[in-house]
Amino acid sequence: MLIFNNTEIAFSNKTDYELRKAYWLFKTIEKPIIVNIGSKLLNLAIFLGFPIKWIIKPTVFQHFCGGETINESDNTIENLAKSKIGTILDYSVEGNHNEIDYDKATNELLSVIKKSSVNKNIPFVVFKVTGIARFSLLEKINNNIQLTSEEIEEYNRVIIRVDRICDAAFSIDLPVFIDAEETWIQNAIDKIAMDMIRKYNSNKAIVYNTLQMYRHDRFSLLEEIIREANQNSYKIGVKLVRGAYMEKERERALKNGYPSPIQINKEATDMDFDKAITLCINNADIVSVCVGSHNEISNTRFAELIDKKGFLRDDKRFYFAQLLGMSDHISYNLAHEGFNVAKYVPYGPVNAVMPYLMRRALENTSVAGQTGRELSLIKAELQRREEVKI
Repeated sequence: MLIFNNTEIAFSNKTDYELRKAYWLFKTIEKPIIVNIGSKLLNLAIFLGFPIKWIIKPTVFQHFCGGETINESDNTIENLAKSKIGTILDYSVEGNHNEIDYDKATNELLSVIKKSSVNKNIPFVVFKVTGIARFSLLEKINNNIQLTSEEIEEYNRVIIRVDRICDAAFSIDLPVFIDAEETWIQNAIDKIAMDMIRKYNSNKAIVYNTLQMYRHDRFSLLEEIIREANQNSYKIGVKLVRGAYMEKERERALKNGYPSPIQINKEATDMDFDKAITLCINNADIVSVCVGSHNEISNTRFAELIDKKGFLRDDKRFYFAQLLGMSDHISYNLAHEGFNVAKYVPYGPVNAVMPYLMRRALENTSVAGQTGRELSLIKAELQRREEVKI
């Protein structure tokens, strides 16, 4: 049975100093009140133009991000590669709302693809459609509202950007993840993703769509796209996650008087997530899957199914993924056992990735047991190292 509590393996890439710093970081964000107040103060500091880089970069940024640029992330890429863990560079700059910024983000993604062509430790490229398209435009398309002639031209530019990214990835045989977002724009994103899947996945999974399994309709959607792929002879790439917008989704549904798209409880989410893993493995002839999860049970299930079905552990159709700075006990122990593992490595200017960092901190306080688990594992490894020195 796969065991994740080998802390020597889990923290093999961290010095004693780095481990102690990680301990105090998680100890700080363990308290929701500190995270909430801290996030408000940081947002205010950014708004007023106060210098915060000197305190953020060597602490929370360094723990959760690779660097401010692609090249500055090289040390993180190499460090992960020593433990046979790949890097998914995630350009995490947010708040872009104009065509110049959308084109800049597209060019940044093309640079990641170029980097991957000479660095095989980058097994995927990833992007959000809202990083290269206006949110309200996607919302209008999602609701089947007629576009103006200017909006039609704007949407065509969005499709050109997406296609440039997918085509560049296809040209070097690099899989590309299209991330999931809020339900009120997700249908528009799904359409774009499926159009790219049909175009580029004739022989293997290059384009992956992301399914947030805390939505009660995602398992049936997975069944539907597998049926369609079978009927039309193309491959499917799927990234399975639990989801990232639960509170926002429920609040909006309540406010606007429509049924919540979210599962009734965590057990229902877990059940659909694990059913989806099984469905993907059972259709491995056409489905490639990345399980993006910090849940030990789901990762164990995926690993055991790979073995049970007789697949090689390093079969490129099957990947595990976790966020940099979180759940190292899962990532490193899986990689040690020969499975394909990659870490999401956000990068970008410190101020520009602050919204991402704040979400990571809030996520650790809101997910039951997340911070406590990180702290107990770090503490156990520090204690083990002290005992070895005696």
